[in-house]
Amino acid sequence: MSGDEVVKKLGPLYPDIKTPLSHADVFQLLIATVLSAQCTDAQVNRVTPVLFRKYPTSATMAGAPVKALEAIVKPTGFFHVKARRIKEISKKIEETFAGKVPENMSELLQLPGVGRKTANIVLSAGFDKIGGIAVDTHVFRLSRRIGLTSKNTPEKIEEDLMKITQKNNWPRLTLVLILHGRSVCFAKNPQCDRCVLSSRCMYFASEKRKSK
Repeated sequence: MSGDEVVKKLGPLYPDIKTPLSHADVFQLLIATVLSAQCTDAQVNRVTPVLFRKYPTSATMAGAPVKALEAIVKPTGFFHVKARRIKEISKKIEETFAGKVPENMSELLQLPGVGRKTANIVLSAGFDKIGGIAVDTHVFRLSRRIGLTSKNTPEKIEEDLMKITQKNNWPRLTLVLILHGRSVCFAKNPQCDRCVLSSRCMYFASEKRKSK
């Protein structure tokens, strides 16, 4: 199965949005994406309104006390690391990029702690640019489970997915796999009987053989 087939089958089931993370501009999208690591988007969306009311720009966030940031982002988990990270990112944007979030992959990767997954989300949802395929935990799990790749690192999985998916479908593939992973293809007890991909899914075929 190709990534394009996955998009075709799953596309009608999920809304055509770029990201469920609430944000007013690209900087806020970047910070929200960083906070979403090991945290649900819904929880991030409960935290960011408070965060962005106090520190709406890279300049204000760069000057924020780490303790104040920790108190706000604590509900997103790993708050010591995340508070330092969003402050460091903000300082880097101010000092190196004149207060503007970079618009290309190589410069985004210069931001502290920003990897290809975050950069791809920012490029796609923030700048309407296609740089690659964002491989989060859902994309990682589903692409291997379905049989789109057998690789075991996000970088290698991204390479495989890009090879079997038309470039204009890269952002959409990320989104439908994430949403399908949250609603049907769970890490434990995936709902294969509800899945429109079952007939082409490697995991489903394997489970059927086991049950015989």
